[in-house]
Formats: sequence, structure tokens, C-alpha cells
Amino acid sequence: MKKSFLLAPLAALIMASCAKEPATDYYVRATFAEQDNNLMAYIVDYDTNDKIDSAVIDNGIAVFNGNIEKPVLARLLVTGGQRRGNFVLEADSINIENREAKGGKLNAVLDDFFAAQNVFEEQYKALPDTASQEQKDQIVAAGKAAASQFVAKNSDNPAGYYIFLSEFAYDLTLQQLNDSIAKYPALDGYKRIADLKTALVNKAETGEGAMFKDFEISHGDSIFRLSEHVGKGHYVLVDFWASWCPPCMREIEVIRGIHKEFAPKGLEVIGVAVWDKVEDTKKAVETKQIPWTIVYDAQKIPTDIYGISGIPCIILFAPDGKIILRDKYGDDLISGITAVFNE
Repeated sequence: MKKSFLLAPLAALIMASCAKEPATDYYVRATFAEQDNNLMAYIVDYDTNDKIDSAVIDNGIAVFNGNIEKPVLARLLVTGGQRRGNFVLEADSINIENREAKGGKLNAVLDDFFAAQNVFEEQYKALPDTASQEQKDQIVAAGKAAASQFVAKNSDNPAGYYIFLSEFAYDLTLQQLNDSIAKYPALDGYKRIADLKTALVNKAETGEGAMFKDFEISHGDSIFRLSEHVGKGHYVLVDFWASWCPPCMREIEVIRGIHKEFAPKGLEVIGVAVWDKVEDTKKAVETKQIPWTIVYDAQKIPTDIYGISGIPCIILFAPDGKIILRDKYGDDLISGITAVFNE
């Protein structure tokens, strides 16, 4: 009697393990620059940032070999977080050189997609200077349609997920994102999709007309609290930016002109560095000679609270702490602030 009692859970365990998809082998050979020798290279899950495998770079080569239950969208990194390309890690032999992955069914599918997209790009570049906006829009629309068809065909695998993220996800409203998930249920299993849904909810709660949400950033012995600046009876312009972001660098010059004109009239400008290394932020501040307050090493804290999925993100707070401008850039930002101060 005791024997059968013990065998029952054992049999269930065996059945469960048999039902699980078997792990299969992958072999990845990645080529690196000479200066990368002796550094550690990593394969990480693109969606979760979990480390999957690691190897030391020797003579410009890192070799990874292991088991994987199903294909995973992956990112190749080097010590310090340097990105060296994205690819699909699958049960096959894969060679990565110059950020391009060759080998594996889904990597081939992605190669075909990018080759087709390059055709549209070349068509766009070949347009004469006299081409109408309609002609330009037609080529762009054709490229988007091809991307949409690709997602529809591959929504249940990492290749479709990757193109959905890169081509569509961050331009969607919350309702549009929910509609896409309803259409392609497999997308709902990804962490980045869940994070994006949360960001869109938070963005809606911190749009124009909403009150500010406080956040606190600690860096060394220094602590920055937004509430110590916003809602104190004067206008505050906050620029969420990073040193590696070219649009952020361009917008800094716009803000420089705004600061020069309106700081004497009571405008406080604060730059909050997000998703960046402190040393890189400091170098950019020095190079650009930024004269306003800079908050270092904010990372994801404020971007999560304000639902920021892309930078730069610029917000103007009223004297009472209410958000009166958000996501305005260039001339639109200048005219918006000018109108506020003229009122």
C-alpha cells in the first residue's frame, strides 16, 4: 500500500516532465573587435534582460553552447552593457558578425524581412527632389503594410514580436495596444508588452491638465525631489534625456534658447538624465556647457511614473504643479512656452 502511494506522485512527475518541451542545443559563434579581447560577452533575453549564457572573448571570438526549450529573442552584450546586436537564439548553429546573425530559421525570416524593407528605403532615396509628399507617403505606407503582414504571419514567434515592438508598439495608444493583443494573443506573454501597457496608463494619468507626480532620486549624498521644485509658485520645465540620444542633444539647443529668454522671467529648467551612465551624462553636460540643474542617474524611476517610453520627453509644470505642456519639441515647444508667459 505504501509503495503505490509513493509511486503515484512519481508517475505524475514523470508525465509532467515528458509533457514539457525538450531542451535542444544551440551553438553561437560571435566575432568581436580586438579591443574586446578578455572581456566577458553575454547572451541575454531581450524581453526580460535575464542572462542566458556567457563566454570570454578570446582572439576576437566568443563561443556559446547550451540548451534552449524554444526560440528566444536575444541581445548580445559585452562587459559594461555594450550592445552588439539582436538575434533569435534558437536550436541551430548561429554566426554573429558585424551585428548580423546568420543561421537558424527565424534569423533567416528576419533577414528576408529587412531585405524587403531595404527595397522600400532605396525607393524612397531614389525619389527626385520634385517628388510629391503623396509619392513619399505611398512608399512609407507600403513599408508599414509589409511590416504589418509580417507581424500577422509571425505573431506567435520572437521574430514577429521583435518587428511589432520596433515598428508599431511605441506609437500605439492604450486602446490600440489592447486591440493588437486581442488580435495576436501571443504578444500578451511578453514583459515589454506588459511594461508598455503600464507606461501608457501612467502617461494618461500625467498628461496635460493632470497634477504632477513626485519622485525622488538619490545620487551619493545628494537627493533630488521633484516636489521641492514643482508646485512652488513658478513655472518649471523638466527635460528627461540621455547623452546617447541624438534627438535629446538637438533639443538641448532649443532649451538653451528658452532658458536664456525665460529664466529671467521666473522659469526654472531641470534636466533629468534617464537610462544613462553617470560618467556619460557628466561628459555631455560639460561638452554642451549646460547651465541648468542636472539630475544624474535617474534611470527608470521617473520614466516609469510618467509613462515615458521614448526620450526626450519635455514637460512644463505650472506654478501650482499642474502639467500644462507635454511632449512638445522644437518650434512647438518655443511657441507653447511663449504663449504661456505672454498670458
